Amino acid sequence: MHKLLYILFAFVLSSSISSELDYYLQRHSIEDEGYDMVVRYATVGDSLIRSYRNMGPISPLALLNLRNGVRQGVGITHDARERIYIGIWKDDTLTIGTRIDRKGIYAGEFNRWMDAHGHGCYRNNDGTYYEGHWQDDERHGFGISISISPTRLLAGTWQKNRFKGEHIKHTEERIYGIDLSRYQHEKGRKRFGINWTSLRVKSLGRRIKESLKGEVNYPVRFAYLKATQGITIRNRYFAEDYRNARRHNIPVGAYHFFSTVQSGRLQANYFLHEGIFQKGDLPPVLDIEPTNGQVKRMGGTSALIREIKSWIKVVEGRLNVKPILYVNQRLVDEHLSQDAELLANYPIWIARYGEYKPGHHLDFWQLSADGRVNGIQTEVDVNIFNGYEPQWEAFLKNETIK
Repeated sequence: MHKLLYILFAFVLSSSISSELDYYLQRHSIEDEGYDMVVRYATVGDSLIRSYRNMGPISPLALLNLRNGVRQGVGITHDARERIYIGIWKDDTLTIGTRIDRKGIYAGEFNRWMDAHGHGCYRNNDGTYYEGHWQDDERHGFGISISISPTRLLAGTWQKNRFKGEHIKHTEERIYGIDLSRYQHEKGRKRFGINWTSLRVKSLGRRIKESLKGEVNYPVRFAYLKATQGITIRNRYFAEDYRNARRHNIPVGAYHFFSTVQSGRLQANYFLHEGIFQKGDLPPVLDIEPTNGQVKRMGGTSALIREIKSWIKVVEGRLNVKPILYVNQRLVDEHLSQDAELLANYPIWIARYGEYKPGHHLDFWQLSADGRVNGIQTEVDVNIFNGYEPQWEAFLKNETIK
Protein backbone atom coordinates (compact mmCIF):
# COMPACT_ATOMS: atom_id res chain seq x y z
CA MET A 1 0.00 0.00 0.00
CA HIS A 2 2.80 2.41 0.93
CA LYS A 3 4.64 1.55 -2.28
CA LEU A 4 1.51 2.27 -4.33
CA LEU A 5 1.09 5.66 -2.66
CA TYR A 6 4.74 6.46 -3.35
CA ILE A 7 4.36 5.56 -7.04
CA LEU A 8 1.21 7.68 -7.29
CA PHE A 9 2.96 10.63 -5.61
CA ALA A 10 5.95 10.30 -7.93
CA PHE A 11 3.66 10.22 -10.96
CA VAL A 12 1.79 13.39 -9.90
CA LEU A 13 5.10 15.10 -9.10
CA SER A 14 6.57 14.15 -12.46
CA SER A 15 3.44 15.36 -14.26
CA SER A 16 3.50 18.73 -12.50
CA ILE A 17 7.19 19.25 -13.32
CA SER A 18 6.54 18.28 -16.96
CA SER A 19 3.68 20.77 -17.10
CA GLU A 20 5.93 23.53 -15.75
CA LEU A 21 8.66 22.70 -18.25
CA ASP A 22 6.16 22.60 -21.10
CA TYR A 23 4.90 26.05 -20.12
CA TYR A 24 8.41 27.46 -20.32
CA LEU A 25 9.41 25.73 -23.54
CA GLN A 26 6.22 26.74 -25.34
CA ARG A 27 6.89 30.41 -24.64
CA HIS A 28 10.60 30.59 -25.34
CA SER A 29 12.96 29.92 -28.21
CA ILE A 30 16.56 28.89 -28.66
CA GLU A 31 17.45 32.60 -28.78
CA ASP A 32 16.53 33.03 -25.10
CA GLU A 33 19.28 32.79 -22.50
CA GLY A 34 19.21 29.47 -20.68
CA TYR A 35 16.84 27.76 -23.10
CA ASP A 36 19.37 24.97 -23.71
CA MET A 37 19.76 24.47 -19.95
CA VAL A 38 16.00 24.02 -19.52
CA VAL A 39 15.90 21.62 -22.49
CA ARG A 40 18.69 19.55 -20.93
CA TYR A 41 16.83 19.33 -17.62
CA ALA A 42 13.62 18.40 -19.44
CA THR A 43 15.54 15.65 -21.24
CA VAL A 44 17.84 14.16 -18.61
CA GLY A 45 16.75 15.74 -15.31
CA ASP A 46 19.50 16.43 -12.78
CA SER A 47 21.90 13.84 -14.21
CA LEU A 48 24.53 16.59 -14.51
CA ILE A 49 25.24 15.95 -10.81
CA ARG A 50 26.21 12.37 -11.64
CA SER A 51 28.54 13.52 -14.41
CA TYR A 52 30.42 15.73 -11.94
CA ARG A 53 30.71 12.78 -9.54
CA ASN A 54 32.19 10.40 -12.16
CA MET A 55 35.87 11.12 -11.49
CA GLY A 56 37.49 7.71 -11.17
CA PRO A 57 39.28 6.04 -8.21
CA ILE A 58 40.14 8.05 -5.08
CA SER A 59 43.79 8.39 -4.12
CA PRO A 60 44.69 6.76 -0.74
CA LEU A 61 46.86 9.78 0.10
CA ALA A 62 43.94 12.12 -0.45
CA LEU A 63 41.84 10.05 1.97
CA LEU A 64 44.32 11.00 4.71
CA ASN A 65 43.55 14.70 4.13
CA LEU A 66 47.22 15.61 4.62
CA ARG A 67 47.63 19.16 5.89
CA ASN A 68 51.29 19.52 5.02
CA GLY A 69 51.19 17.60 1.77
CA VAL A 70 50.09 18.70 -1.68
CA ARG A 71 47.00 16.93 -2.93
CA GLN A 72 46.80 16.16 -6.63
CA GLY A 73 44.11 14.33 -8.58
CA VAL A 74 40.98 12.74 -7.17
CA GLY A 75 40.51 12.90 -3.42
CA ILE A 76 38.17 13.29 -0.49
CA THR A 77 38.11 15.62 2.54
CA HIS A 78 35.76 17.36 4.95
CA ASP A 79 35.54 20.74 6.69
CA ALA A 80 34.63 22.09 10.14
CA ARG A 81 30.94 22.18 9.17
CA GLU A 82 30.99 18.42 8.57
CA ARG A 83 30.59 18.81 4.82
CA ILE A 84 32.22 16.08 2.73
CA TYR A 85 34.09 16.96 -0.48
CA ILE A 86 34.92 14.51 -3.26
CA GLY A 87 36.72 16.09 -6.15
CA ILE A 88 39.80 16.83 -8.20
CA TRP A 89 42.68 18.71 -6.58
CA LYS A 90 45.34 20.72 -8.38
CA ASP A 91 48.28 22.03 -6.34
CA ASP A 92 46.37 21.26 -3.13
CA THR A 93 43.29 23.25 -4.30
CA LEU A 94 39.92 21.67 -4.99
CA THR A 95 38.85 22.68 -8.50
CA ILE A 96 35.83 20.56 -9.35
CA GLY A 97 33.77 17.88 -7.64
CA THR A 98 30.88 17.36 -5.24
CA ARG A 99 30.06 18.55 -1.74
CA ILE A 100 27.59 16.77 0.53
CA ASP A 101 25.95 18.53 3.48
CA ARG A 102 22.92 17.86 5.65
CA LYS A 103 20.54 19.66 3.25
CA GLY A 104 21.67 18.23 -0.06
CA ILE A 105 24.47 17.84 -2.58
CA TYR A 106 26.37 20.37 -4.70
CA ALA A 107 28.32 19.39 -7.80
CA GLY A 108 30.45 21.74 -9.84
CA GLU A 109 33.35 24.17 -9.61
CA PHE A 110 34.96 25.56 -6.46
CA ASN A 111 37.22 28.42 -5.42
CA ARG A 112 40.32 28.17 -3.21
CA TRP A 113 38.16 28.29 -0.06
CA MET A 114 36.08 25.34 -1.30
CA ASP A 115 33.04 27.57 -1.88
CA ALA A 116 30.75 26.87 -4.83
CA HIS A 117 32.14 29.18 -7.51
CA GLY A 118 31.62 29.05 -11.27
CA HIS A 119 29.20 26.61 -12.88
CA GLY A 120 27.48 24.09 -10.66
CA CYS A 121 24.24 22.47 -9.58
CA TYR A 122 22.62 21.76 -6.24
CA ARG A 123 19.90 19.27 -5.33
CA ASN A 124 18.20 19.86 -2.01
CA ASN A 125 16.86 16.94 0.02
CA ASP A 126 13.32 18.25 -0.64
CA GLY A 127 13.89 17.78 -4.39
CA THR A 128 14.55 21.43 -5.29
CA TYR A 129 17.21 21.71 -8.00
CA TYR A 130 19.35 24.63 -9.16
CA GLU A 131 21.81 24.76 -12.02
CA GLY A 132 23.78 27.78 -13.09
CA HIS A 133 26.47 30.18 -11.97
CA TRP A 134 27.73 30.54 -8.40
CA GLN A 135 29.86 33.15 -6.70
CA ASP A 136 31.31 32.65 -3.22
CA ASP A 137 28.77 29.95 -2.33
CA GLU A 138 25.76 31.96 -3.55
CA ARG A 139 23.66 31.67 -6.69
CA HIS A 140 24.82 34.64 -8.73
CA GLY A 141 24.41 35.09 -12.47
CA PHE A 142 22.21 33.06 -14.79
CA GLY A 143 20.60 29.89 -13.52
CA ILE A 144 17.47 27.76 -13.43
CA SER A 145 15.65 26.51 -10.36
CA ILE A 146 13.05 23.75 -10.19
CA SER A 147 11.09 23.70 -6.94
CA ILE A 148 8.79 20.85 -5.98
CA SER A 149 6.26 22.29 -3.54
CA PRO A 150 4.92 24.35 -5.14
CA THR A 151 6.14 23.15 -8.53
CA ARG A 152 7.81 26.14 -10.14
CA LEU A 153 10.49 26.84 -12.73
CA LEU A 154 12.58 29.99 -12.42
CA ALA A 155 14.99 30.74 -15.25
CA GLY A 156 16.90 33.99 -15.21
CA THR A 157 19.35 36.16 -13.31
CA TRP A 158 20.24 35.68 -9.64
CA GLN A 159 22.06 38.13 -7.40
CA LYS A 160 23.41 36.85 -4.07
CA ASN A 161 20.87 34.01 -3.87
CA ARG A 162 17.95 36.27 -4.83
CA PHE A 163 16.07 35.66 -8.08
CA LYS A 164 15.82 38.92 -10.05
CA GLY A 165 13.85 37.62 -13.03
CA GLU A 166 14.30 36.66 -16.63
CA HIS A 167 16.61 38.96 -18.56
CA ILE A 168 15.03 38.66 -22.00
CA LYS A 169 16.45 39.90 -25.27
CA HIS A 170 14.17 42.37 -26.99
CA THR A 171 13.85 41.75 -30.73
CA GLU A 172 11.28 42.33 -33.43
CA GLU A 173 10.21 38.68 -33.14
CA ARG A 174 8.45 39.49 -29.86
CA ILE A 175 4.90 40.80 -29.52
CA TYR A 176 4.72 44.38 -28.21
CA GLY A 177 1.68 46.46 -27.36
CA ILE A 178 0.54 49.59 -25.54
CA ASP A 179 -2.12 50.63 -23.07
CA LEU A 180 -3.74 54.03 -23.32
CA SER A 181 -5.80 56.38 -21.16
CA ARG A 182 -6.56 60.09 -21.28
CA TYR A 183 -2.91 60.80 -20.42
CA GLN A 184 -1.89 59.97 -24.00
CA HIS A 185 -4.29 62.71 -25.14
CA GLU A 186 -3.72 65.38 -22.49
CA LYS A 187 -0.79 67.15 -20.86
CA GLY A 188 -1.79 70.15 -18.81
CA ARG A 189 -4.00 72.24 -21.08
CA LYS A 190 -2.65 70.67 -24.25
CA ARG A 191 -4.73 68.11 -26.15
CA PHE A 192 -3.31 65.53 -28.54
CA GLY A 193 -4.66 63.16 -31.12
CA ILE A 194 -3.09 59.80 -32.00
CA ASN A 195 -1.82 59.02 -35.49
CA TRP A 196 -2.87 55.37 -35.71
CA THR A 197 -1.34 54.88 -39.16
CA SER A 198 2.23 55.47 -37.94
CA LEU A 199 2.32 53.59 -34.64
CA ARG A 200 5.75 52.05 -34.04
CA VAL A 201 7.47 51.40 -30.72
CA LYS A 202 10.69 53.44 -30.80
CA SER A 203 11.79 53.21 -27.17
CA LEU A 204 11.10 50.67 -24.43
CA GLY A 205 11.84 53.21 -21.71
CA ARG A 206 14.88 54.56 -19.93
CA ARG A 207 15.39 51.45 -17.76
CA ILE A 208 15.64 49.03 -20.69
CA LYS A 209 19.21 49.18 -21.98
CA GLU A 210 21.21 46.00 -21.45
CA SER A 211 18.74 43.63 -23.11
CA LEU A 212 18.28 45.49 -26.39
CA LYS A 213 19.35 43.72 -29.55
CA GLY A 214 19.45 46.01 -32.56
CA GLU A 215 17.33 49.08 -33.18
CA VAL A 216 14.01 49.48 -31.39
CA ASN A 217 11.45 49.80 -34.16
CA TYR A 218 8.65 47.38 -33.36
CA PRO A 219 5.06 47.28 -34.65
CA VAL A 220 2.27 47.82 -32.13
CA ARG A 221 0.56 44.42 -32.09
CA PHE A 222 -2.16 45.14 -29.51
CA ALA A 223 -3.71 47.99 -27.54
CA TYR A 224 -5.56 48.09 -24.22
CA LEU A 225 -7.70 51.13 -23.49
CA LYS A 226 -8.92 52.43 -20.17
CA ALA A 227 -12.71 52.50 -20.21
CA THR A 228 -13.80 53.20 -16.64
CA GLN A 229 -12.78 53.71 -13.02
CA GLY A 230 -14.91 53.03 -9.97
CA ILE A 231 -18.58 53.70 -10.72
CA THR A 232 -18.44 57.32 -11.91
CA ILE A 233 -15.32 57.88 -14.04
CA ARG A 234 -15.09 57.06 -17.74
CA ASN A 235 -12.37 57.76 -20.28
CA ARG A 236 -13.71 60.33 -22.73
CA TYR A 237 -11.28 59.10 -25.42
CA PHE A 238 -12.13 55.42 -25.11
CA ALA A 239 -14.73 55.11 -27.88
CA GLU A 240 -12.64 57.02 -30.43
CA ASP A 241 -9.47 55.08 -29.67
CA TYR A 242 -11.42 51.82 -29.77
CA ARG A 243 -12.83 52.57 -33.24
CA ASN A 244 -9.39 53.60 -34.54
CA ALA A 245 -7.71 50.46 -33.23
CA ARG A 246 -10.34 48.27 -34.91
CA ARG A 247 -10.09 50.30 -38.11
CA HIS A 248 -6.33 49.70 -38.23
CA ASN A 249 -6.66 45.98 -37.43
CA ILE A 250 -4.93 46.27 -34.06
CA PRO A 251 -6.34 43.78 -31.53
CA VAL A 252 -7.92 45.89 -28.80
CA GLY A 253 -9.37 45.41 -25.34
CA ALA A 254 -10.87 47.45 -22.52
CA TYR A 255 -9.75 47.76 -18.91
CA HIS A 256 -11.35 49.00 -15.69
CA PHE A 257 -9.43 50.71 -12.88
CA PHE A 258 -10.49 49.10 -9.60
CA SER A 259 -11.68 51.21 -6.66
CA THR A 260 -11.42 50.02 -3.06
CA VAL A 261 -14.41 52.12 -1.93
CA GLN A 262 -17.12 50.65 -4.17
CA SER A 263 -18.33 47.08 -4.55
CA GLY A 264 -16.88 44.90 -7.26
CA ARG A 265 -20.37 44.12 -8.56
CA LEU A 266 -21.30 47.78 -9.07
CA GLN A 267 -17.96 48.51 -10.74
CA ALA A 268 -18.39 45.55 -13.09
CA ASN A 269 -21.85 46.75 -14.14
CA TYR A 270 -20.53 50.25 -14.79
CA PHE A 271 -17.65 48.87 -16.86
CA LEU A 272 -19.97 46.72 -18.96
CA HIS A 273 -22.35 49.64 -19.51
CA GLU A 274 -19.68 52.15 -20.59
CA GLY A 275 -17.27 49.88 -22.42
CA ILE A 276 -17.43 48.38 -25.91
CA PHE A 277 -17.01 44.63 -26.35
CA GLN A 278 -17.11 42.96 -29.74
CA LYS A 279 -16.23 39.57 -31.15
CA GLY A 280 -12.47 39.17 -31.46
CA ASP A 281 -11.64 41.79 -28.82
CA LEU A 282 -8.95 41.04 -26.26
CA PRO A 283 -10.17 39.80 -22.84
CA PRO A 284 -11.34 42.52 -20.44
CA VAL A 285 -8.85 43.59 -17.78
CA LEU A 286 -9.26 44.55 -14.14
CA ASP A 287 -6.53 47.04 -13.21
CA ILE A 288 -5.82 46.54 -9.48
CA GLU A 289 -3.37 49.03 -7.93
CA PRO A 290 -4.37 49.75 -4.30
CA THR A 291 -1.83 50.77 -1.69
CA ASN A 292 -1.48 48.67 1.45
CA GLY A 293 -3.29 51.44 3.31
CA GLN A 294 -6.25 51.26 0.95
CA VAL A 295 -6.37 47.48 1.30
CA LYS A 296 -6.36 47.83 5.07
CA ARG A 297 -9.17 50.41 5.04
CA MET A 298 -11.38 48.20 2.88
CA GLY A 299 -11.02 45.31 5.30
CA GLY A 300 -7.74 43.64 4.39
CA THR A 301 -6.66 41.05 1.86
CA SER A 302 -9.76 38.88 2.24
CA ALA A 303 -12.03 41.86 1.45
CA LEU A 304 -9.87 42.80 -1.55
CA ILE A 305 -10.03 39.29 -2.98
CA ARG A 306 -13.77 39.08 -2.31
CA GLU A 307 -14.48 42.26 -4.33
CA ILE A 308 -12.12 41.20 -7.12
CA LYS A 309 -13.98 37.91 -7.42
CA SER A 310 -17.29 39.78 -7.38
CA TRP A 311 -16.15 41.91 -10.36
CA ILE A 312 -14.87 38.82 -12.17
CA LYS A 313 -18.13 36.92 -11.67
CA VAL A 314 -20.23 39.65 -13.26
CA VAL A 315 -17.89 40.38 -16.19
CA GLU A 316 -17.07 36.77 -16.98
CA GLY A 317 -20.75 35.85 -16.75
CA ARG A 318 -21.72 38.56 -19.24
CA LEU A 319 -18.86 38.23 -21.76
CA ASN A 320 -18.15 34.50 -21.33
CA VAL A 321 -14.38 35.02 -21.28
CA LYS A 322 -11.89 34.99 -18.41
CA PRO A 323 -10.79 38.53 -17.49
CA ILE A 324 -7.12 39.35 -17.03
CA LEU A 325 -5.87 40.69 -13.70
CA TYR A 326 -3.45 43.62 -14.05
CA VAL A 327 -1.32 43.84 -10.91
CA ASN A 328 2.12 44.83 -9.69
CA GLN A 329 4.69 42.54 -8.13
CA ARG A 330 3.93 43.68 -4.58
CA LEU A 331 0.21 43.00 -4.92
CA VAL A 332 0.88 39.45 -6.15
CA ASP A 333 3.39 38.68 -3.42
CA GLU A 334 1.56 40.27 -0.47
CA HIS A 335 -2.12 39.78 -1.30
CA LEU A 336 -3.16 37.69 -4.32
CA SER A 337 -0.70 34.94 -3.41
CA GLN A 338 -3.03 34.16 -0.48
CA ASP A 339 -5.56 32.83 -2.99
CA ALA A 340 -3.73 30.27 -5.12
CA GLU A 341 -6.93 29.34 -6.94
CA LEU A 342 -7.43 32.91 -8.16
CA LEU A 343 -3.89 33.13 -9.54
CA ALA A 344 -4.12 29.68 -11.11
CA ASN A 345 -7.48 30.21 -12.82
CA TYR A 346 -7.14 33.74 -14.22
CA PRO A 347 -4.54 35.26 -16.57
CA ILE A 348 -2.09 37.71 -15.04
CA TRP A 349 -0.64 40.94 -16.43
CA ILE A 350 2.18 42.20 -14.20
CA ALA A 351 3.59 45.72 -14.12
CA ARG A 352 7.25 45.63 -13.15
CA TYR A 353 9.54 48.21 -14.70
CA GLY A 354 13.10 47.48 -15.71
CA GLU A 355 15.21 44.76 -17.25
CA TYR A 356 13.82 41.76 -15.41
CA LYS A 357 10.61 40.00 -16.35
CA PRO A 358 8.59 38.73 -13.34
CA GLY A 359 9.01 35.07 -12.42
CA HIS A 360 5.32 34.18 -12.64
CA HIS A 361 3.02 32.61 -15.20
CA LEU A 362 1.60 35.62 -17.01
CA ASP A 363 0.02 36.68 -20.28
CA PHE A 364 1.47 40.20 -20.42
CA TRP A 365 4.33 42.08 -18.81
CA GLN A 366 4.27 45.88 -18.59
CA LEU A 367 7.97 46.66 -18.71
CA SER A 368 7.88 50.47 -18.74
CA ALA A 369 5.68 53.52 -18.28
CA ASP A 370 7.95 55.85 -20.24
CA GLY A 371 8.18 54.26 -23.67
CA ARG A 372 8.00 56.28 -26.86
CA VAL A 373 5.76 55.40 -29.80
CA ASN A 374 5.58 57.10 -33.19
CA GLY A 375 2.16 58.70 -33.56
CA ILE A 376 1.77 59.44 -29.83
CA GLN A 377 3.19 62.65 -28.39
CA THR A 378 3.35 61.64 -24.73
CA GLU A 379 5.16 58.81 -22.96
CA VAL A 380 3.41 55.44 -23.26
CA ASP A 381 3.15 52.22 -21.23
CA VAL A 382 4.90 49.50 -23.25
CA ASN A 383 3.90 45.86 -22.78
CA ILE A 384 5.07 42.53 -24.11
CA PHE A 385 3.14 39.33 -24.63
CA ASN A 386 4.59 36.24 -22.96
CA GLY A 387 5.39 34.16 -26.01
CA TYR A 388 6.15 34.31 -29.69
CA GLU A 389 4.01 34.29 -32.83
CA PRO A 390 2.54 30.77 -32.46
CA GLN A 391 1.42 31.48 -28.89
CA TRP A 392 0.06 34.89 -29.89
CA GLU A 393 -2.01 33.36 -32.68
CA ALA A 394 -3.36 30.76 -30.26
CA PHE A 395 -4.19 33.50 -27.75
CA LEU A 396 -6.14 35.49 -30.35
CA LYS A 397 -7.97 32.35 -31.42
CA ASN A 398 -8.83 30.91 -28.02
CA GLU A 399 -8.81 33.66 -25.39
CA THR A 400 -10.60 36.58 -27.05
CA ILE A 401 -14.29 37.54 -26.86
CA LYS A 402 -16.47 35.21 -28.92
